Amino acid sequence: MAQVIVDSVMLENEESKFSLAGNPTRGLIGATIGFFVGFAAVSLFGPTAKLLDRNMMMSSVQLGLLVAMPSLSGSLLRIPFGAWVDTTGGRKPFLILLALSALGMAGLCSLLYFVGPEQLTISTYPLLLLFALLSGCGIATFSVGIGQVSYWYPREKQGWALGAYAGLGNIAPGLFSYLIPLLIGVIAITGTYLIWLIFLLIGIAYYALAAPNAYYFQLRKQGHSRDESREIAGNHGQELFPQGGALEGLIRAAKIWKTWPLVFLYFTTFGGFLALTAWFPTYWQEYFNKPLAVAGGLTMLYSVLASVIRVPGGSLSDRIGGVRSIMISMTVMLVGAGLLALGASFGTALAGLLLMAIGMGVNNAGVFKLVPQYIEEAVGGGSGWVGGLGALGGFVIPPLMGYFVEVRGTEGYANGFLVFVALSLVSLGMVYLLKKSE
Repeated sequence: MAQVIVDSVMLENEESKFSLAGNPTRGLIGATIGFFVGFAAVSLFGPTAKLLDRNMMMSSVQLGLLVAMPSLSGSLLRIPFGAWVDTTGGRKPFLILLALSALGMAGLCSLLYFVGPEQLTISTYPLLLLFALLSGCGIATFSVGIGQVSYWYPREKQGWALGAYAGLGNIAPGLFSYLIPLLIGVIAITGTYLIWLIFLLIGIAYYALAAPNAYYFQLRKQGHSRDESREIAGNHGQELFPQGGALEGLIRAAKIWKTWPLVFLYFTTFGGFLALTAWFPTYWQEYFNKPLAVAGGLTMLYSVLASVIRVPGGSLSDRIGGVRSIMISMTVMLVGAGLLALGASFGTALAGLLLMAIGMGVNNAGVFKLVPQYIEEAVGGGSGWVGGLGALGGFVIPPLMGYFVEVRGTEGYANGFLVFVALSLVSLGMVYLLKKSE
């Protein structure tokens, strides 16, 4: 079927009148930029937690909870908001999530301006948690954008489009982990967060102007029936259409046992990615006494590598299969976690960081290679469970690592990576079960 690119034109025939705005490239760019500005909230407190803690005297567990809080809303909201795309398209859920994130950032800026970062006490801790929870809503745009981009592109181009969307959007946390310390050195923490809020508002405005829904959803909004919308959108290049209600897909996917090993695998590596992006700035500062700017640079190295390697990781999964690529990647991650847990030297830790980034990134690509293979009758619902509950690792893991610091002191920053050793071993067992079922 030939694809016709239509951008804000009116088309008419004898039976109906309709307008179709945008094209796949515009939809991809808009969704990617929207995801980029929302996903940056992963780094909300990682680079600044020790600065905020000067007078608050948080415990290590409280500190871990604070840096992880954005990932709580950013993971759980992926499930309902991702499923919502099937009924209304991506624009409405995307804009709501970004608006909530902006509200959280505005609250945080107001708190720092009127109270002052040096005057924060433990009594303000609940407010910080609330603003972190709201700011993290932008992280949930991932699942919304996956659906929005998928509906724009034909099947043979979806792998590339989704790889570009996820890979480029995932760069945001690492980039912000590097930029935040630099900005703090120039304009202090309050000014840094204010600039972040302005950046977020600009991103929301761009998304609102430049990221239309796929043609089917535009036609449904104009009052056309489902069948008529499918026919017209299909004639203009759209191949993927909603298959039933959102709740139905979630229920169907939940009944397929293979959904849950995939959830655990994604919990380990994507949830782990979120956790380490928030945790690494503190780790490098406290365990190796690195300056804030260096800690941010090392975190950016980890985050960017884990993000961009998803693209070749997807190609590897296409060549050797998702299960084999996951087995290899989880073994690489296990070795990396072991090196970090040893805590012998900076060079050893750096090698561990690189191996964990490679293993996590390749696994993340492999998991979504298996979703349509193992959950083909409920791909949307399966993606919601895997993406949503898997990302919850970003909330669960940092407090667990913080517990090691609470018990072991500074050595606990290295010992905390035993959490990833355990997760890697269990994940290899999950992959074995999937392989045996083939």
